[in-house]
Amino acid sequence: MSSLWAAPFRTDPVDATVALPGSKSQTNRALVLSALADGSSRLSRPLDSRDTRLMADALRTLGATVTTDGDVWTVEALSGTSLGETTVDVGLAGTVMRFVPPVAALVDGAVTFDGDERARERPMATTLSSLRALGVRIEDDGRDTMPFTVVGAGHVAGGPVTIDASASSQFLSALLLAGARYDEGIDVHHEGPPVPSMPHVAMTLTELRRRGVQVDDSVPGRWTVAPGPVAAYDSAIEPDLSNAGAFVAGALVTGGRVRVRHWPRTTDQAGDRWREIASAFGAEVAFDGDDLVVTAPGRLRGVTLDLRDEGELTPVVAAVAALASAPSRLTGIAHLRGHETDRLAALATEITRMGGEVEQLDDGLAITPRPLHAAALETYADHRMAHAAAVLGLAVKDTLVHDVETTAKTYPGFAQVWERFAS
Repeated sequence: MSSLWAAPFRTDPVDATVALPGSKSQTNRALVLSALADGSSRLSRPLDSRDTRLMADALRTLGATVTTDGDVWTVEALSGTSLGETTVDVGLAGTVMRFVPPVAALVDGAVTFDGDERARERPMATTLSSLRALGVRIEDDGRDTMPFTVVGAGHVAGGPVTIDASASSQFLSALLLAGARYDEGIDVHHEGPPVPSMPHVAMTLTELRRRGVQVDDSVPGRWTVAPGPVAAYDSAIEPDLSNAGAFVAGALVTGGRVRVRHWPRTTDQAGDRWREIASAFGAEVAFDGDDLVVTAPGRLRGVTLDLRDEGELTPVVAAVAALASAPSRLTGIAHLRGHETDRLAALATEITRMGGEVEQLDDGLAITPRPLHAAALETYADHRMAHAAAVLGLAVKDTLVHDVETTAKTYPGFAQVWERFAS
């Protein structure tokens, strides 16, 4: 049975300043590209969390060297030695389960991928079918899920491949990250409904270009990566703006104010949309030097938002919507049913548990604010659900949260930081 955490409750507005850990999305992309590079790379201020540790361990398994020394991690590229048979633990990290198999195809050895129980339920068919189409041998007993084994031959021919990445942009980013090291590069065509979370694809392209990789994305639905070296590169990791959402939301639901330190003026992070989302709820949002300051209104407006490109923000946005003064509608997020949990069902269940009203739509949620009462909220081993629960608890006295420790996936020590924020 998971532990119960008493979520802090505020009767007055929050007025706080927060500094965020590094971006998980940038950290894990930088780790992969550093492992594929032509020399030694350094990451400054990376996120040190379960997901990034799993990525570092996975790359070590494949023959890279990752040395962690406080706020600086050093990566020496894959050694090229034969691995024999080995295993990668993906935990519940989508970036590890999707990004690492195309890299494993480049090594000489049989690499088995497995992870948490829920990881075996997450969509993997696109990764496996795309690698098979590129000539990579995959052994999965016909499951199209974990566990599976990538039998690498030391190289991948590469070339054109057609995929449906509508379930996750990670399927696309995975191929692009490894593609420069394939003999013919890679030419990815997407066929299917629109790819969600496109800011994450933009981040992938930015990180590739920083390392001298030639990428052509001029044709809609097609991405071409030229074969060639990946230059070693020293990265300064941005603060994680998706993790900022809980603190922005905390200010919104208490009618308060939050200053988020070192918010980048230009970024590919999906979390940057919190500036627009907070404004949609009625907040005043402004830069003050390097910081972003969000000042809540007296009453939160309902919102109508398409979150296709920023689906990971949905749980916290839904928590705010449940405390607004008018109904909200969040759409474009059908793909969230395949995330750490079925986030649409989970949000409907937990908000309803508190007395709220939530309707599941084909591609989202319709949320009608109702008076909320205390409850013990489940988090489903999902860090974003835990963030949403913390936000609800800030406004609803005596809220309890199961397994708040699941936030260590992307934000170690979140509960302690939140308690200081709410004090």
